[in-house]
Amino acid sequence: MRRLNTRKGVNSKPTDDYDSNNMDPVKLQVRPSTRSNLFSRNPKHNTRSSFLIIASLTIALAFTLCYLLVSARNSRSSGNKRYGIVIDGGSTGTRIHVFRYGVDGGNTAVFDFGTDGLSSMRVNPGLSAYAEDPESADGSLRELVEFGKGRVPKEQWENTEIRLMATAGLRLLDLDVQNRILDSCRKVLRSSGFKFQNEWATVITGSDEGLYAWVVANHALGTLGGNPLQTTGIIELGGASAQVTFVSSEPVPHEFSRVVKYGNVTYNLYSHSLLHYGQNVAYDSLKEAIVSGDFNLDAESLQKRMSIDPCTPKGYSYKMQSSKLSPSSSVEKNRHLSTLQSRGNFSECRSAAIMMLQKGKEKCSYQHCSIGSNFIPKLQGKFLATENFFHTSKFFGLASKAFLSDLMMAGQQFCGEDWSKLKKRHHRLDEEALLHYCFSSAYTVALLHDSLGIAMDDERIRVANQVGSIPLDWALGAFILQSTSDLDCGLCQSGGNPS
Repeated sequence: MRRLNTRKGVNSKPTDDYDSNNMDPVKLQVRPSTRSNLFSRNPKHNTRSSFLIIASLTIALAFTLCYLLVSARNSRSSGNKRYGIVIDGGSTGTRIHVFRYGVDGGNTAVFDFGTDGLSSMRVNPGLSAYAEDPESADGSLRELVEFGKGRVPKEQWENTEIRLMATAGLRLLDLDVQNRILDSCRKVLRSSGFKFQNEWATVITGSDEGLYAWVVANHALGTLGGNPLQTTGIIELGGASAQVTFVSSEPVPHEFSRVVKYGNVTYNLYSHSLLHYGQNVAYDSLKEAIVSGDFNLDAESLQKRMSIDPCTPKGYSYKMQSSKLSPSSSVEKNRHLSTLQSRGNFSECRSAAIMMLQKGKEKCSYQHCSIGSNFIPKLQGKFLATENFFHTSKFFGLASKAFLSDLMMAGQQFCGEDWSKLKKRHHRLDEEALLHYCFSSAYTVALLHDSLGIAMDDERIRVANQVGSIPLDWALGAFILQSTSDLDCGLCQSGGNPS
């Protein structure tokens, strides 16, 4: 569902490096004797003075050596600190990630995606919102670039690469509009002071997005570089698309096959993006289908010439504006607006979601298709369900290890309640976001269980948005691949022509 985030960053300010200029050398003041020791009348006193002088000099020397050692160590530490920036151009918002990482003696990148090594900030709306005025898209990046400048030392700007990677929101637009939006963004990035090349602002494939998410998940779990059969797959549910990526022992058509090599280990992955099956796009598609009369699951509604919305709690006064419909449909479908009625019912909403997910299956050109005409092999191993799967589960108060059956029960209760009671109970939540949870719970069950075949009590799948302190964000995986590739540490990727 649409997450109405405000413009604020999660600031993780790196600890300042040790400043050797703030430490003054020890100044030893020795008061000279008025008489030469050779002619001293008090040899015992002179011996004591000599001892104090030698001791003081020894202490001063020790302080000086410590100072030099600490300064040298901090200098090496500062010199090994590097920075990188990835801007995620998502469908509902644009987020900047500023990374700080080290390089060890073996020229290997050492990542820290905790509070010291990662700073992020998001602005709304997404870049696709500028489709009608592509040249103004640059404005959404200026605030993010300034955030980046505040997290990277100025002397490091020219050596810090900044990349823009747009996802499904832009993939849905015409190619000409995509390029105009990207050109507008490139102007800001070229003048940012950071290291940038025009080809570093691009629309990535959905397969790449899934692969990057798989990389960061297994990096966080400590399985990247180990046995391929011990890795964990990823199922992402974004706003405009869903991604499925995992190691498969089943033969995979070339267009869905990706290969990742890490050290001496090769991973053969299935990776595919299901465009139009993201939660927000699916929700809008269902509403439009209901208004058009394409989905009428109730015989009584047909007789009374009403359009029943099973995914909206009863008692909600539905007023859909024709401007929200596609231009080609607004005239014909406008007549259904006055007859649209909300009647929350989890089972009927789930049935409508299944119908959407199976639409186009008759065009499947593979041995089997799980969602529409898309080939997806049988799921193998453990999986993490991320993004909107996590947000929906969190809303219902479910634990990471909760079963799909737990979500189904929570969704049944929510969908069946009256809208006025739900608003009162969740008065702090935005109404538009609250309205979507009946659909999101039903859509999750329809996608994971009814389409992908995950059992209601399957323990192999967990819902998460981070592992330990590491966020499960595909941009982190992209950064891992890019930075390790730059250091020639043996990580590369290859594959067919993913969609």
